[in-house]
Amino acid sequence: MKTINPKETKTAEVHALLLGAIAPRPIAFASTMDEEGNVNLSPFSFFNVFSAKPPIVVFSPARRVRDNTSKHTLENVINTKEVVINICNYDIVEQMSLASTEYDKGINEFIKSGLTPEPSAMVKPPYVKEAPVAMECRVNEVISLGPEGGAGNLVICEVLLLHVNEHILDEQGKIDPYKLDAVARMGGDYYLRANGDCIFELPKPIRNKGIGVDQIPAHIRNSSILTGNNLARLGNTEVMPSAEEVEAFKADPLVSYTLNKYNEDKEKMRQELELLGKKLLEDNQVQEAWKVLMLIADVDCLLHG
Repeated sequence: MKTINPKETKTAEVHALLLGAIAPRPIAFASTMDEEGNVNLSPFSFFNVFSAKPPIVVFSPARRVRDNTSKHTLENVINTKEVVINICNYDIVEQMSLASTEYDKGINEFIKSGLTPEPSAMVKPPYVKEAPVAMECRVNEVISLGPEGGAGNLVICEVLLLHVNEHILDEQGKIDPYKLDAVARMGGDYYLRANGDCIFELPKPIRNKGIGVDQIPAHIRNSSILTGNNLARLGNTEVMPSAEEVEAFKADPLVSYTLNKYNEDKEKMRQELELLGKKLLEDNQVQEAWKVLMLIADVDCLLHG
């Protein structure tokens, strides 16, 4: 493991390591306006949500590492206390990237990127019509994190109004991640498209406490096939299946086939049961996985007398 002390390393190198490691990062595509009415549009990947009541989002326009200058967005939010944070999806990712170009002050990135400014209802800066979600915000506070190049500036925003494209909503009125098709920032020139196989579901820990990995029987916990994620899924179970339930599960066609096929080779039977349990866990059939893995104890008894 390589150890790096930020105080003994060039800022550019620390910057690259942090952005490469802390990923993916959501993108705040921020539209602002200066005191003369000039519009600015720029993306920032230091961004997240921090509260729902009040609804608070925070993004950070950092001072440039190379020359310690500040960005037009930062100057605008300090002076006007208003911003619209647009969410970027794959359909507009190239236009968003183009808007990150360091154009001179007063240049309108909406025009440069070909995006459409839509009038906001509660703040002066327009929002991006093509964005799947846009948040009109009041800037509550700007916190400077330092005077040197690379220092961030936390822009704490209260969401006054949300604009959501109805096409990204599911039947329950919630945002469908596949329809959102969001993009996120990685290190260097890399981005992530949050769609397809990148999206997966993970059940939240049950309201009643799971037994935890430490309570899983040793013959399962010490498996060389099951991963830490597999064990955590088992540990999220409140109660293990009973001996009667495990015994009855021998009648399951796939389990019965495995037990009969490898009846003369108990080592192979043990391995196949572990692999079957792993597959069931990955298919979110946790109770079935438990029953299969509990059968391994019987196999171990036969193997070791």
